[in-house]
Amino acid sequence: MKAMILAAGRGERMRPLTDHTPKPLLPVAGKALIEHTIGQLVSAGFTEIVINHAHLGYQIEEKLGNGNALGADIVFSPEGDGALETAGGIVNALPLLGNDVFLVVNGDIATDFPFAKLRDVNVDLAHLVLIENPVHHPQGDFGLDSTGRVVETDGEKFTFSGIGLYHPDLFKDTPPGKSKLAPILRAAMKADKVTGQYYSGFWMDIGTPDRLKELDNRLKSAK
Repeated sequence: MKAMILAAGRGERMRPLTDHTPKPLLPVAGKALIEHTIGQLVSAGFTEIVINHAHLGYQIEEKLGNGNALGADIVFSPEGDGALETAGGIVNALPLLGNDVFLVVNGDIATDFPFAKLRDVNVDLAHLVLIENPVHHPQGDFGLDSTGRVVETDGEKFTFSGIGLYHPDLFKDTPPGKSKLAPILRAAMKADKVTGQYYSGFWMDIGTPDRLKELDNRLKSAK
């Protein structure tokens, strides 16, 4: 199974750190943020990795190269100066991802989620990893019913972790260009084609300098 890391975000909340460095290359415990994610994917058996990029993306290509030094086979999906949003970036990369189910991971999260367990999941159109709502997103995103289906609900909601499995058919009606993932997922939910799982382990959205520093301290302490 191939994996994709979404790395095209501008990182506005990280400025001025991201004025001259793309967010995926910000240093955390002696390595670039994206290198930690690549290492986790490779350890879980995901060695074929697609990475999209936009803002200062050439730096990401220069840093990672073909990925061999990290045990991976990396190809890039450039989006120019203007990022294509989450779904648009995936659609742009579909020719590189093939015809089978693939894993997508947001490039600005940190987690100890066991990615290897996703290799055996049966997927209709999508399978999402949901987490407890963090303090900066208390309203949550989606519900999870007793059959393991992800649903829209007025009841208990969880937050989408940025970790998901997708079948290419999820995007068959999505034209090239900018587009967001959430409306596509909601349409698939209405068709009862989205499953999910709840994960209670470590997860962080590295969206601010303070959270970047918190992750840096956490990883250094773990060593």
